[in-house]
Amino acid sequence: MQNKEIMNTKRKLMILGLFLATGWQIQAQEKSITNTGASPYAVQQAVDMGDVQWTKGFWADRTKSCYEQMVPQLWHVYTDASISHAYRNFEIAAGLEKGEHTGPSFHDGDFYKTLEAVCAIYAQTKDKKLLHMLDEVIPVIRKAQRADGYIYTKATIDQQRSGQNIEFQDRLSFESYNIGHLMTAGCIHYRATGQRELLDIAIKAADYLYGFYKKSNPTLARNAICPSHYMGTVELYRTTKDPKYLELAKHLIDIKGEIEDGTDDNQDRIPFRQQHKATGHAVRASYLYAGVADLCAEIADTTLSNRLFEIWGDVTKHKMYITGGLGSLYDGTSPDGTSYNPSEVQKIHQAFGRDYQLPNLTAHNESCANIGNMLWNWRMANFTGEAKYIDVLELALYNSVLSGISLDGDKFLYTNPLSYSSDLPFQQRWSKKRVPYISLSNCCPPNIVRTIAEVANYAYGLSADAVAVNLYGGNALNTTYQGKHINIVQESGYPWEGSATFTLKEFPSNYTLKLRVPGWAGKAEIWKNKVKVEVPIEKGYALLAGSLKKGDRIEIRLPMEVSLMESNPLVEETRNQVAVMRGPIVYCLEKQDVAADINIFDLKMKQGEQFAPRHENILGQDIVLLEGNAYRTNSTKWNSLYRKTSDGKQETVPVRLVPYFAWGNRTFGDMSVWMPVF
Repeated sequence: MQNKEIMNTKRKLMILGLFLATGWQIQAQEKSITNTGASPYAVQQAVDMGDVQWTKGFWADRTKSCYEQMVPQLWHVYTDASISHAYRNFEIAAGLEKGEHTGPSFHDGDFYKTLEAVCAIYAQTKDKKLLHMLDEVIPVIRKAQRADGYIYTKATIDQQRSGQNIEFQDRLSFESYNIGHLMTAGCIHYRATGQRELLDIAIKAADYLYGFYKKSNPTLARNAICPSHYMGTVELYRTTKDPKYLELAKHLIDIKGEIEDGTDDNQDRIPFRQQHKATGHAVRASYLYAGVADLCAEIADTTLSNRLFEIWGDVTKHKMYITGGLGSLYDGTSPDGTSYNPSEVQKIHQAFGRDYQLPNLTAHNESCANIGNMLWNWRMANFTGEAKYIDVLELALYNSVLSGISLDGDKFLYTNPLSYSSDLPFQQRWSKKRVPYISLSNCCPPNIVRTIAEVANYAYGLSADAVAVNLYGGNALNTTYQGKHINIVQESGYPWEGSATFTLKEFPSNYTLKLRVPGWAGKAEIWKNKVKVEVPIEKGYALLAGSLKKGDRIEIRLPMEVSLMESNPLVEETRNQVAVMRGPIVYCLEKQDVAADINIFDLKMKQGEQFAPRHENILGQDIVLLEGNAYRTNSTKWNSLYRKTSDGKQETVPVRLVPYFAWGNRTFGDMSVWMPVF
């Protein structure tokens, strides 16, 4: 037997010993545990995990890919120490392996997100192989945890070497961030499997945080970088009903306002209750806003909720890309680089720019920030019951989130620019080509995969008297809510087709069916049992109430027109340009779809240009492309900064537009979402 095989056998035997020593129960409960209970100030709740199954179409295909490609590949990456040291760090901290901590300080959180993705897919497939994967690693995580609940492999491994307990000394160490993802993963694991092992680890860690924040001064407690633990503590409160976690969540918000040397970068220069604009690091900001929204669903505090409404308006009116992406700048200053008072200027990174500062070639749009936009808007939708938040969630999901992963599910983007040119004369920090492992920071891949694994959770919202349809696509909802059985089968070719039909298999007689009318559609036709009906629209939902019964078939028809979109003229880089949308999908032009001698940046779009949809298979996925024409008047190659405009003959150029999320999957080359218009 080779040395490597001996070591693997030894490791497996040690893990088996942990199973036996802890009385581990491998067999999972099949019933999903409720996700949030009744948040008193939430208008709607999510369905239980596993109660929505994608059956056919866009999300069924991607869930299948998530199950067959994304999750196995992600698991391989994070358990193979020659690629990523994330799981090996736990083994070293647990005393099962020798070595040093390797990788970024947030590697623990990456692994917890991976566990969450596995749990979410298990909830839909009930594949026992997924349980065995989890059962192998959770005992190791538990052994890596200190007796007082503290868990952070970097510090634990360093403490093994130094003999000193040192924690929360570096505010950039991501300890709380890691624990936040542990709390979320523990709750998800419990809901999906009925097992408490990971949840108990999370509870111990949360109890440690509770004690730490009770006694620490604000400056030390500012170790709240990228605050996933705001969402995590509220989720833990919802799962355990222990009020101290809600107390902790409130304290986490309050303590941000007590820091004397806070930064815009970390959203703690001024108290949250005094903030009116989105500032700083877009991932940290969106996670903060999502955590505050979670808290608002549990407590009545308009000093928090009013800030969220105001900041949301700032983001959607001034700082969000047409793809739903957030964080336009890798490097910038806040609040303004030309401030007459230099003491107020702070360097920020991966951040919101100033209002309307939305560059394309250098757009940052970290995938985690785009997911943060989804997480925030999902919570706002539950809190308010307003469909406009689902509109933003959907926009980000179909465009700036899905763009972060290849169609075959094993390559990823850290940033999501709206344009790429091979002629750009400088190297950008982050690759614009998807890669299997992002060595500088691989936080986005597990975040993307867990998001895709959990899309079914966003499809419907439940309340005491209604079922809200948030996302369209072929699926089956089969759930029990407050003692009432609900079974709805949805058939839809969305987002390529604008119709969705709902067969009510079981539906409470006094319930309302609420169908979201997306903001991009503007209108909808509603049909009941093949008869067109007029129904009221409230908060962005078409309401069917009062007379629904088992066997009814309800259809919504949305206009799937191709739209040319323009930006506010204060967005300098896209003034007098257009982007193309069809339904929720943003399109782009790639070099591959024009003749070899054509530079896509010489092309212009004509107002009123017609595009025809065409289905095409790209890397096993059904994709709708748009075929039409663009135009050029000058084909001279650029060799100067400026030149005279051409009065040459206008040339018609056939083009095909590809969904933005699918760019760079066939070949990698020039791309642009925005094109000049005439």
